[in-house]
Amino acid sequence: MIDFSNTEIAFKMKTNMDLRQSKLLFSTLSSPSVVSALKSMTLASLRLHLPIKGLVKATVFRQFCGGESVVECTPQIARLSEGRVGAILDYSVEGKAQEEDFDRTLATTIETLEYAQNNADVPFGVFKPTGLGSIDIYEKVSLGNPLTQEEQKSWENTLERWRRIIEKANELGVPVMVDAEESWIQPAVDDLAIQYMRTYNQGKAIVYNTAQLYRHDRLAQLTDALELAKNEGFIYAVKIVRGAYMEKERERASRMGYASPIQPDKASTDKDYNAALTLILNHLSHMAVVIGTHNENSVALAASLLSEQGHPLDHAHVHVAQLFGMSDHISFNAAATGLNTAKYLPFGPVRDVLPYLFRRAEENTSVEGQTGRELSLIQKELKRRKG
Repeated sequence: MIDFSNTEIAFKMKTNMDLRQSKLLFSTLSSPSVVSALKSMTLASLRLHLPIKGLVKATVFRQFCGGESVVECTPQIARLSEGRVGAILDYSVEGKAQEEDFDRTLATTIETLEYAQNNADVPFGVFKPTGLGSIDIYEKVSLGNPLTQEEQKSWENTLERWRRIIEKANELGVPVMVDAEESWIQPAVDDLAIQYMRTYNQGKAIVYNTAQLYRHDRLAQLTDALELAKNEGFIYAVKIVRGAYMEKERERASRMGYASPIQPDKASTDKDYNAALTLILNHLSHMAVVIGTHNENSVALAASLLSEQGHPLDHAHVHVAQLFGMSDHISFNAAATGLNTAKYLPFGPVRDVLPYLFRRAEENTSVEGQTGRELSLIQKELKRRKG
């Protein structure tokens, strides 16, 4: 149904210069040793206060980020819209752990929600729980351990930030996604997400949790969530992804002597991902989903299941999403077929989004076939344009 090989549609928003720059970048990212060296050089240059911001912004930042601020993202949002693809503004500053940093994330997230209310091309807001509070306190709450008086105050501040974001999302009518975290802090996140769904997901999907299907327990968790939603009369809304912390999860489990929460292999992850997708699409009166994937088979499965069940491809409870700068052949061809489609559009000060950028660069070297696929599609489109 979806022709993922159509590069004319996939790269319609890109100029020849854009494609040549992307080709050079993905060629560079194809070498793990080069990526590692560039990471070390960039970090060293920042420590020495060398003027490298312009170089970073013109290369890897340009490929994977929308800008340094919400306003700077506006041209990219407009370009995506030309291909019927929305934008999910994602404040991708990581590694901050002070109250003022958490407050800045709060303010910026609310800014994205207000922007989305006035721009139909921005269908969701999003926030990362550890952008609003201490990871150590999330862990203690997840374990049911008592908090010190100081920790309790910090946790109350975290809860207040959650409240302000979700109440604002509901007030503006802009759905908001809660990103997933590591397994040892996810219970606190799940509990909060469910609490807010009970309040605000009455007849509509405002709050979306995230399920990482590379965890072997998430399919069962989604099944339980469906039953809860049915019994209590709310919509369980969820973004499903394969996962982002595999090495960290396995290393911690080994070091601390507990069973790893991660699937034994990729085939098991793929199986559970598509089973979760099928479960949700079979229960759209009680569930809503953002299908976060760079896997063509999962997107094709979603389109097929919707058609089989007589649902429109643009069902209000179903969206597909990919990261900006990757898998344009999926995003734009899915959108052209009629699926609600969006790109996660990261933004933030160049220095502060470097951890995100390094992860994207490393991911492109480690995910089997990812860089080669991007390169071959870019080369195919450049050849087509030459005629």
